[in-house]
Formats: sequence, structure tokens, C-alpha cells
Amino acid sequence: MSGGEDTTLSVGIATLPAAGGGSTVDGAHSASGHDVGGAGIIGESASAGGHAKGGSQDAEAFRLDRPSIRTSFDRASTSYEAAAVLQARVNEELMTRLEFFKFQPQVVLDLGTGTGRGAEELKRRYRRALVVALDMAPGMLREANKRQHLFRRFERVCADAMRLPFADSSVDVVFSSLMLQWCDPLDVTFAEIRRVLKPEGFFAFSTFGPDTLKELRAAWAEADGYNHVNQFVDMHDVGEALVRAGLVEPVLDVDRIQLTYADTLGLMRDLKAIGAHNVTEGRSRGLMGRARLARVQAAYEPYRRDGRLPATYEVIYGATWGSAGRAGAPAVGGEVRISPNAIRRPTRR
Repeated sequence: MSGGEDTTLSVGIATLPAAGGGSTVDGAHSASGHDVGGAGIIGESASAGGHAKGGSQDAEAFRLDRPSIRTSFDRASTSYEAAAVLQARVNEELMTRLEFFKFQPQVVLDLGTGTGRGAEELKRRYRRALVVALDMAPGMLREANKRQHLFRRFERVCADAMRLPFADSSVDVVFSSLMLQWCDPLDVTFAEIRRVLKPEGFFAFSTFGPDTLKELRAAWAEADGYNHVNQFVDMHDVGEALVRAGLVEPVLDVDRIQLTYADTLGLMRDLKAIGAHNVTEGRSRGLMGRARLARVQAAYEPYRRDGRLPATYEVIYGATWGSAGRAGAPAVGGEVRISPNAIRRPTRR
């Protein structure tokens, strides 16, 4: 399909109008030209960020620049897999958590599929299901196509995780590994997941918590006082957002993983290779000079142990069920209020 046509794309779940006429990415369905989804981590690039001054200015400084997110992952698509050691580990751990449930889903969504690692495994597990791999970056979906097998093929959709191109109550299982940190605000994404998830559907996810890359963040703060590492949402805030969306019985836990590097540049190269740039609105658009780089390297050195520099990742794992027919819970004065009549355990299939 070419842009400019008034056409419709069938993605196997819903029939949707293609934004701007729609297009395909080497056979992948392009449902919209928007820019949230993706896979990977938020991290540091070679460019500096802007000063955060607190209050609304602070929030604005850390707001994600979504077009830059899409561009970063698109450019990193060919180098991503070789550098995504942590991402593969977290994906595998999240996948094992599905083993406790004897699902027989009809439709499974890998939300923020990246290079398709999750979609490939989901199709192996649920051979009779329609597995949909969704990502915002066309380059990632091209790489995902390399994981297709003759009798275990999955659909690829290029779309926005905050504006899912699927019908209401059309998905049995949503799987999302290390994508949610790119969604700002989380409430919008969770509301969309709740909308497309069947009432008795299941949502499993992983994302990063606030201690992620704490050493790099502290080193940059000492070096120049600018924000170079994006903010990450606390586990309790993630849980509250799930409840506000009307998702049921959320269970969350935290794991801490530490990678080590010979030097600071090794960490920065890995982050660049997976497309994890600093994409906050408050970042500087200028290049980083040698003096500034030397300062952050010196500030990182006190963390060295046994000849290696650590990089800490706080990984939040979560699981929750569909709305079971109940409405989302609005937050009043910072508290989530749920009607007593809505407190019941949904019947499992």
C-alpha cells in the first residue's frame, strides 16, 4: 500500500483505518504514524540534558520526546540484539511467569516487541493463537520478521502503544517486556490495554524502577548537574495506575540486576546500541565535549569494584487481569476509590 490512499488495514483482530492512508513495512501492517511503543531501556546518550528546576518545570524537563524515541529505536534496530543482554534476560524471566497459567488464548499481543524475541516464543507456546507483534519502530519490525518460522508465523503491526489499533475486548493475553518506561503518562497506556483486553484476559509486563542506572545518574549530576538519565516510575505508582485503569488484582515485585563494565564508555556504547538515548524534552541538543565526558568518567570511578564499574537496573515485574466488567477507579485527592460492590474475585477460565 502507498501513502495517500483511503484504505483499510486488516490486522487479524480488528479492521482499522490507516492513519494518513497507511503503509506497510516489509509486509508489516502500519496502523498509525505515532510514536510510542518500542522495546529496550531508557538511558544515556552522548548529548547532555537540561537543568531540572523543580515543580512543573521539572516534570516538563523529563517529559519524553516521542518522535525521538521512535527515531532512536529505528536507527538501533540492527545493533539492538547483540547489545540487549539485559533485555533478553528480563524477557525470559517474564515469559516463565506465564507457565503458572494454563492459557489457551485465541489472540496474544506482544506490546513493544522490539526485534520479536517475545513474539517468537509466544507463538511457540500458543501455536493455535493469533500472535501480534506491535512496535512503533519499522526497523525493529523488519528485524522481528527474521524470527518467523514456516508454521509458526506471527503478525507484525507498526502502531502506537497509547493508541492501540484493536477492537475493544479483543485480546486474551497482553505481554509487554521493558516497554512501559517509554509511555508517558502510564495511565493512557493502561487504559488502552484495559480496553483491548478481554474482561478475563491477562496482562504480564516488566518495566524499570527509579534505581535504574542510579550510578550513571549520580555521576552526571556531579559532572554538570544536568538530567541525562530519564525518570522511572516507582512500583507503587505503577500499581496505582493499574487500579485506576480498572485492571484487577495487580501483583508486582522488584528484582535488581547489576551489569558491570570495564569503563563508562562501554556502558554508553551499549545504551546507544539498543537505542536507549536520553530523549527528555529538557535535554541539550548540543554535542558533549571531552571535558564534560572526562568529568562524568571521573565521577563514576568511585563506584568501581573488583576492577569493574557497575550499572544497576531495578526491574519491576507485574501481572494483572482484565477489568472483569468493572469500571476504572478515579483517583481522588491522591487516593484510588473503589466501590465495595466492585470488590470480587473474577471467575477464571
